[in-house]
Amino acid sequence: MTFVDLGTSPLCQNHVRPHEFNCAEPFYPLHARVCRECFLVQLDEFVTSEEIFQNDYAYFSSYSASWLRHASRYTDMAATRFGLNAQSLVVEVASNDGYLLQYFVAKDIPVLGVEPALNVAEVARSKGINTLGRFFGRETAQYIAATSGQADLLLGNNVLAHVPDINDFVAGMQLLLKPNGVITMEFPHLLRLMEGNQFDTVYHEHFSYLSFYTVERIFAHHGLTLFDVEELPTHGGSLRIYARHTGCTEWPLSERVAELRNRELAAGVTDLTYYADFEEKAKETKRKLLEFLIEAKRAGKTVVGYGAPGKGNTLLNYCGIRTDFLDYTVDVSPHKQGNFLPGTRIPICHPDRIWDTQPDYVLILPWNLREEIMDQMAGIREWGGRFVVPIPEVQVFE
Repeated sequence: MTFVDLGTSPLCQNHVRPHEFNCAEPFYPLHARVCRECFLVQLDEFVTSEEIFQNDYAYFSSYSASWLRHASRYTDMAATRFGLNAQSLVVEVASNDGYLLQYFVAKDIPVLGVEPALNVAEVARSKGINTLGRFFGRETAQYIAATSGQADLLLGNNVLAHVPDINDFVAGMQLLLKPNGVITMEFPHLLRLMEGNQFDTVYHEHFSYLSFYTVERIFAHHGLTLFDVEELPTHGGSLRIYARHTGCTEWPLSERVAELRNRELAAGVTDLTYYADFEEKAKETKRKLLEFLIEAKRAGKTVVGYGAPGKGNTLLNYCGIRTDFLDYTVDVSPHKQGNFLPGTRIPICHPDRIWDTQPDYVLILPWNLREEIMDQMAGIREWGGRFVVPIPEVQVFE
């Protein structure tokens, strides 16, 4: 059954370089569906992981100050709660540029990062973080266990939704985890996605959209029990799950597990009608955003973007927004500056461009970082500039 059909879109992190501007881009269907049996929300696999996470992958986690603070707080918590020390091994899957493992290294806790985007992995190594450039699954888990040993803590942030074969991925975690070890995974919560109308978080990198109910079933199938769960504000509302081997008795079940499971069941996650009206909400948000932009342009106002995130590319391509509505966007990452957004070909500039051009409106594309960005760019109010957030619907901040 259809969850949301967003038409076709290019890969969201394949930014167009100046010398590629006159070349065609491949567009792929962006159509998420709900399984009638397990209620997993998934995209069809039109593009392989190897095509998405190329050697020139453009996303680097360390360019978000708030995300770094989140990672630092996590390492403090994990080191204390799980008694990690110099004899432990922490393995992070999809470790990116070492944004998180650097904090474990600072505590003298041995680490291993697993990162398939080789250019990103090289940045982590330059920070002194041991990083393996491979995709994770059963085969990689067996290799790590044989060469580095099993993990006391195995973690992954915003990766569980990124794997096309989620069963191979979870089976690999089960193989790599020590008998009394712990897994933590963070991922956007499907319920928060639906409540917040966050349809722009649907893009080709995200193969799955996960409820606690579905994740618990997948982990149980591979001999892993979810013994605790936290609800987090990150990425518009995420879950952090804690898992152990089903036979392990060291980590007792938290009451939060049954509470969240029951809350999801009461909401209707196992009823197809629960998912039926989400697509119409996306269409209405598209109409409202276009109405705002048309009105602003007819009034002679200038509108620019802030950020070049994956979610922004879904939004802009779905809504058909190009330089006729958005003059340019800016991003703090030098890996994106000077290129163009995929599909829409909107130029990506350094944030200083906003101070040079003094636009009337700044459309915040990574709306999950709204507060951070509005603090950084508060000076636009000096010339009467205003911020616009598109999700869950258009809001203008004076």
